[in-house]
Amino acid sequence: MKILDKLYSYTTSGIKLGLENIKIILAELGDPESNYKIIHIAGTNGKGSVATILENCLLENGYNVGKYTSPHLVNFNERIVFNREEISNKDLEKYFLKIEKIIEKKNIKPSFFDITTAIMFDYFSEKKIDYLVLETGLGGKYDSTNVVEPEVTAITNISYDHSDYLGNTLLEIAEEKAGIIKKGVPIFYSVKQDEIKKVIKNKTEKGYDVLKINNYKIELNNVEFTTEIKIDNEKYKLPLYGEFQGENFVLAYSILRYLKIESKIIQKALKNIRWSGRFELISKNPYIFLDGAHNIDAAKKLKENILSKFKKQEVLIITSILKDKDTENILKEFSEFSNTIICTELGENPRAQTAEELSITAKKYYNEIYIMKKLADAVKKAKKMEKIKAIVIAGSLYLVGKFKEGD
Repeated sequence: MKILDKLYSYTTSGIKLGLENIKIILAELGDPESNYKIIHIAGTNGKGSVATILENCLLENGYNVGKYTSPHLVNFNERIVFNREEISNKDLEKYFLKIEKIIEKKNIKPSFFDITTAIMFDYFSEKKIDYLVLETGLGGKYDSTNVVEPEVTAITNISYDHSDYLGNTLLEIAEEKAGIIKKGVPIFYSVKQDEIKKVIKNKTEKGYDVLKINNYKIELNNVEFTTEIKIDNEKYKLPLYGEFQGENFVLAYSILRYLKIESKIIQKALKNIRWSGRFELISKNPYIFLDGAHNIDAAKKLKENILSKFKKQEVLIITSILKDKDTENILKEFSEFSNTIICTELGENPRAQTAEELSITAKKYYNEIYIMKKLADAVKKAKKMEKIKAIVIAGSLYLVGKFKEGD
């Protein structure tokens, strides 16, 4: 698609944090982001899960709902979803061309994310949505999405990722992500570190620590790979697996109840929830799981999930990790739930490591290492190993996307 080629050409200038260009574009469009209610979500991990829970519950309540997430797994259109339908190529072209004229008129150099965010705001305005569930792209304070006056804000958790842009300490990262907090707007959060809670509390008088204010209990079902949450004597069955997913639900639940969404609506809506590439079970013979797990915190959560069902010697991991990620510590976490690793590649991605490069780091933690440049070959090999009961494909959402494309 030629329009996507033109859109991706804006990635060559790299990541640009700042709001000046997006504000210019939106002003020319008539500030479409002011035409609907917004739930703005920041955090290191869990944003997508929380967004998907909110989206489904708002839809079940009869609202027209837009959702904006990133990155995509296979198709760009996944990022912009109206009532569960991805934006069409025709609409993508229409809104991009509209914004391209503004770029030329104003002689500005917006980033790829500025443009995609402007497309999204304008598209949802014309769709006359009631609610936008809005996920930040990177950080918060200077993220292109942070031009809104939301109804509610949320922070999932805060851990190390994108340190080149957000800071080298958790407090620095927290300051960036807490930049979405607005005066008078309630902020719901599920962070656990006291020092980070302090950062949030210093910015608002309307903060809600959801893991403290709710009386909840989380139980995992490692047969169906679902999570049951009990809150105030009500049960909620979440088709996402993990203790952390239970906590993501408590965050989303707290926001929904604030918005006057009834418990029975939430319970009914959970049946429709799917979140691709996040501990996604795609086969049971052998078990095959897909998980982005592209930072240390996500790798730890993946470890918890796998070890709740399998022994370390039963697990093989197929991985590829981007150069700008914490490869060493991610592999260290992987090695605590798997004895066997296959290093593979992401093809032409400029941020990708070669399988050989990855294997050098893997040797510190694994004795049984294989190098297979093609993901499809790696999966075939893994399936032939009789001792392996679970194959985990993890380390990058790009890798998950390649699998889904049928590479």
